[in-house]
Amino acid sequence: TIIAANNYANTLIHLERIEESKALLRRTVPVARRVLGEDDRITLTMSWIYGEALYEDSAATLDDLREAVTTFEDLERIARRVLGGAHPTTLGIEHNLRKSRAALAARKTPSPPPARSV
Repeated sequence: TIIAANNYANTLIHLERIEESKALLRRTVPVARRVLGEDDRITLTMSWIYGEALYEDSAATLDDLREAVTTFEDLERIARRVLGGAHPTTLGIEHNLRKSRAALAARKTPSPPPARSV
């Protein structure tokens, strides 16, 4: 079921099996959207987990980080409309939006050149 997939994906994240979680969520989030609707809390939660998997992956590409930011921007808009700005889910999504933006900015910012030894 969709709830079982959600729980399994979350467990995979906690076990640091990020790629497996992302693969599962790539298959099941569209199903949740189609069956439950994008405004459903389970759909929001699954998308939230997917966004986290994207930006918390140590092997995340720039495209992954951009997708994470876009995912959280979409989720934030939906959560505000459906749940309100003070709801814990909305606040959690906003927190992850900030973290994903920071991860993207950190990756885009070139590292300073190494200091020269004299």
